[in-house]
Amino acid sequence: MTRTALVTGAAAGIGRAVAIRLAKEGKSVGVLDLNLEGAQLVADEINASGGKAIGLKASIADRAEVRQAVDQLRAAFGPVTIVVNNAGISNFIPFEELTDEDWDKQFEVNTKGTFIVTQTVLPDMKAEKWGRVINISSSSAQTGSIEQVHYSASKGAVISMTRSLAQALGPYGVTVNNIPPGAVMQTIMSEANVHRFQIPPEQLLRIIPVGRTGVPTDIANAVAFLASEESGYISGQTLGVNGGRVVS
Repeated sequence: MTRTALVTGAAAGIGRAVAIRLAKEGKSVGVLDLNLEGAQLVADEINASGGKAIGLKASIADRAEVRQAVDQLRAAFGPVTIVVNNAGISNFIPFEELTDEDWDKQFEVNTKGTFIVTQTVLPDMKAEKWGRVINISSSSAQTGSIEQVHYSASKGAVISMTRSLAQALGPYGVTVNNIPPGAVMQTIMSEANVHRFQIPPEQLLRIIPVGRTGVPTDIANAVAFLASEESGYISGQTLGVNGGRVVS
């Protein structure tokens, strides 16, 4: 059976790598992003290599836009039974300088957006009695981050959401897990904020046991497993992909 997956924030970085990997695994993929041109380029790349994908545009914090995008994906490839909640925003602001708007924006996108997207695709999963919800949180939610109190809090909420949803949706055949990436380069967030990292790159390498920073395909590999048939007895879990920097 061909499964249909929705990957948010998929025009670049981790989302792009996830979309490409899931397509290689035989999934039909909705490549969703605010940047429709970028999303379509990823979809074109997948289609050119023999996969099946469609580019979609939506703000994950806008329920009407998400519903419209999911309807497009469903019309193209059928019920959506895999969702990878990857889209998110991040910045560095000292706590004393945070405004209500800064705080609300992080939660609107990172937390509420994850809620909206998951709730929108859930009817398909319930109808199929099979589903995979994979949330991309952040290692900052596990360790804290000095100038990212708002971001860390919003991603911590995603981890808590994962645990509760796993309990709520398990009876319907739906598993819910989360991956908190650690020190992943080659993403829009990392490239935009590299000058604000609290640990210099050379020092960072010394505290990562495997001796390197991550790349988007590292996350995509973990997502592919959690989206597979073989992962059906795994739910409510945090699968850290961080080179051993954060251990459980």
